[in-house]
Amino acid sequence: MAKTTRSIQAAYTLARERYGALGVDTDQALETLAGIAISMHCWQGDDVGGFETDGGTLGDGLAVTGNYPGKARTPAELRSDFELATSLIPGRHRFNLHASYAEMGAKRVDRDALSADQFQGWIAWAKRLGIGLDFNQTYFSHPKVKGGFTLTSPDAAVRRFWIDHGIRCREIGAAFGKALGQTCLTNLWIPDGMKDTPADRKGPRERLVEALDAVFKKRIDPKLNVDAVEPKLFGIGAESYTPGSHEFYLGYAVSRGKLLTLDAGHYHPTEGIADKISSVLCYLPEIALHVSRGVRWDSDHVVTLTDDLQAIAQEIVWGGYLGRVRLGLDYFDASINRVAAWVIGTRNLLRALLLALLAPIGKLKQVELEGDYTTRLALLEEIKLLPAGAVWDYHCVQQDVPVGDAWLAEVKRYEREVLSHR
Repeated sequence: MAKTTRSIQAAYTLARERYGALGVDTDQALETLAGIAISMHCWQGDDVGGFETDGGTLGDGLAVTGNYPGKARTPAELRSDFELATSLIPGRHRFNLHASYAEMGAKRVDRDALSADQFQGWIAWAKRLGIGLDFNQTYFSHPKVKGGFTLTSPDAAVRRFWIDHGIRCREIGAAFGKALGQTCLTNLWIPDGMKDTPADRKGPRERLVEALDAVFKKRIDPKLNVDAVEPKLFGIGAESYTPGSHEFYLGYAVSRGKLLTLDAGHYHPTEGIADKISSVLCYLPEIALHVSRGVRWDSDHVVTLTDDLQAIAQEIVWGGYLGRVRLGLDYFDASINRVAAWVIGTRNLLRALLLALLAPIGKLKQVELEGDYTTRLALLEEIKLLPAGAVWDYHCVQQDVPVGDAWLAEVKRYEREVLSHR
């Protein structure tokens, strides 16, 4: 191990010299990377099942494929899996909960009556780990998703139920922020939409504005909880129309002072979200990202180190937006080891951010202003083969997590000793 560490140190020393020749401070890049917290999504660990009922079921525009063994069945199992995952990922990260992960105990309440009481176990656990919690209203997998509608329903009683759910969730988010001393982001997404062409596009959207205003009416200290709204192009069973489109929520976020959540899997298959970041941040002080990977259509695949992911990281880092973008993950894959899916996706997002931090962005912007696009293109291509891997390996050593694929052996051990017995 000592020899391996020396080799990594030697490789890093050479990499630091190479990057230094371009004016890049690798030590500073690693210090910045170490301070970035990713909000890791609870629903990867149990296929979005939640704990309201035994063996929670999906629906309402969501589906998880695969039946890999070892799915978390209880909050304790999910917490254990997350702790194993984070021990293999450099940095300190957050945990993102859905309301359907409430721990009911003997007294069960419906979603319109949830409170922090049902999340005391999560709060105590997060406090023990010293991490922050984020939150999401759960507007799916419930009998009151009537005809595929929640906050846009023509039935006033249905809308009232879901408005009350949204209000309760904001209060829970504030309780998280107060108990943990870290601001909670509470994100609102609804599955509402239509399979075929609607006759009335206006009505559901007008009802949605009214419902959202009711959800957000109560002022909550932004030091405790901030609110985000999340658009979507289409979903399963809502292929032709969603009231909560990108344009709808962009207007709502700007006019109401809410964060906009950009989800990489919620747009056209060939449409990336990187270019939207600087556009939206011209008008909003902060945004949230759900980093995902779409394949062919609206999909939530495990994040890989694609050009799209690197473009997102570049826009955040090169635009100086790290303090204005709340980074989270959103995918669910039940065809592979679920803990490994967390590790792979989170490490890849961090790698993409590191690549962006290692770019000579000052020089790139300078030659661009001078109109020297030849040098800009040449530099962008040359940096692709600089020794970023050596910098990443050194970062893993610094953060006391496995280097390279060594983390996989620990996941396989956990699978043999823990997951295989579930």
